[in-house]
Amino acid sequence: MKFLKKHWSNLVFLVAIVLLILPQTRVPIQVFVQRLIAWSPSEIASEERVTVTEYDWPLQTHTREEVNFSRSEGSVVLVNFWASWCPPCIAEMPSLQKLHNDYGDVVDFYFVTTEELTVVNQFLQKKSYQLPVYVSGQRPPAAMDYQSLPTTFLISKEGKIVMRKEGAADWNSEKVRETIALLLAE
Repeated sequence: MKFLKKHWSNLVFLVAIVLLILPQTRVPIQVFVQRLIAWSPSEIASEERVTVTEYDWPLQTHTREEVNFSRSEGSVVLVNFWASWCPPCIAEMPSLQKLHNDYGDVVDFYFVTTEELTVVNQFLQKKSYQLPVYVSGQRPPAAMDYQSLPTTFLISKEGKIVMRKEGAADWNSEKVRETIALLLAE
């Protein structure tokens, strides 16, 4: 007992390290922390907005149907690059699901991954997500180039990238909803 009293802080530190090493506990801890620090994304200043000019981008739905991103030209679009193994991606998915639930009929959503369809479908089923997931075998249009996961773009009807966020974010925020309402009214 004397040993525990003397070294309790070392034992707590050791337990924390073990929890962060084990995949079964590491991912939930990372997701929890990412949700705590996820902010609402900011709008890009009008004069700094990049325009998507190339919409030809072949994709495959999670049910293996071939589609092309060009079908969304002239629409308000949200594109999210993600992976099922990515803790920040997992952290922001509930907010994206809520946003999709409310705007899925008026905003084109693309949840794009490069993972195998079986892995994607298992993840969606396990989490009970009903999101329009697409698999891409090639790079997206240049204006939507990304370096890290998740990266999300909110695009106006004119093709202007109004929001771009790398890392987890709260996409179900009042700020995002107000921005989408303005884009839909244009």
